[in-house]
Amino acid sequence: MDIKLADRLGNLPPYLFAEIDRMKAEAANDGKDIISLGIGDPDLPTPEHIIKELDVASRKVENHQYPSYIGMKSFREACGEWYENRFGVGLDPNSEVLTLIGSKEGIAHIPLAFVNPGDYVLVPDPAYPVYEVATYFADGKVHFMPLLEGNGFLPKLEDIPSDIAKASKIIFVNYPNNPTAACADMNFYNKLVEFAQSYDVIVCSDNAYSEMYFDGVPPLSFLNADGAKEVGIEFHSLSKTYNMTGWRIACAVGNPDVLAGLGSIKTNVDSGAFQGIQEAGIRAITSDQSCVAEMRTVYEKRRDVAFGALKELNLEVNNPQATFYMWIKCPESYTSTEFTAHILKNTGVVTTPGVGFGPHGEGYIRMALTVPEDRLLEAFDRIKKLGF
Repeated sequence: MDIKLADRLGNLPPYLFAEIDRMKAEAANDGKDIISLGIGDPDLPTPEHIIKELDVASRKVENHQYPSYIGMKSFREACGEWYENRFGVGLDPNSEVLTLIGSKEGIAHIPLAFVNPGDYVLVPDPAYPVYEVATYFADGKVHFMPLLEGNGFLPKLEDIPSDIAKASKIIFVNYPNNPTAACADMNFYNKLVEFAQSYDVIVCSDNAYSEMYFDGVPPLSFLNADGAKEVGIEFHSLSKTYNMTGWRIACAVGNPDVLAGLGSIKTNVDSGAFQGIQEAGIRAITSDQSCVAEMRTVYEKRRDVAFGALKELNLEVNNPQATFYMWIKCPESYTSTEFTAHILKNTGVVTTPGVGFGPHGEGYIRMALTVPEDRLLEAFDRIKKLGF
């Protein structure tokens, strides 16, 4: 029997992080001691009080049945209270908060609710690959918005052709940004709301890194902009904030009609997040947040180590104010793939080629500061011997 993939799968680019895993395995087979700075998966453990809450919640018989499709009301209320406390944004937990099985799930499903074949989705370039892939799954077309250093890695909304904007259903934005580590200001978010209102485009803001900030400057939420809830939603995840990437728990908040559309997809493709994990999530976001402050301190120290080492290596990099990523310019003689491969082959240090995040990621590599400080120093000592 000849098994053929659907065209939508055959046309997809290789998933970036799966390719990184393949490269790591090859290097390990060659005997390299691998230091992986490739994938943004926190190495710090989930705080103990959250784990204990799951231990208790997992033993409750009532949590062993199907959960609510939209999430436990208590979890949605906790998310609303968190947004009020953190951003000053009021949310109705009954209509303006939707529980997700990780923000990636929500991002992947949102185009299915609003994009018809041939509609455009406005996708940052470079960006988290799921924005692009989710568009293709909905048979939509992608219009890439270049994120250039000269514009602070913000898209120039005025450069989007009007005919493309009129044919667009969704615009994805992500600040603090993966992979560039850039942050957005209120001026940008105000322009974004105005753009969305002008063209009837739904804003989908991915705010997964809002709590991973440095130098005491907390990032904004898109929902802080006047009129934001009229035009879009925001995804927020517990993954990075509480080192819970494997737990798969998040929320989408904002416009009730947009959330209802996303919820309609979810009721047909999943059965909701396990209630035990939702109860652990409630404990995470409503209890003392000192564990989050401690996490920031760890990553800020790593950022300082990495920034200093990269400057000594004569590699160009901006000092990030948020996320745990370093967005590094390649030497002129290398493409991003060549530079990544050269470092891995000769040092065993895994990085990510910028082109894997989109065409305008070419010329950069991304490092994730997801190893202990001693391993980070070892990685830079190895790279230093390459003589850049």
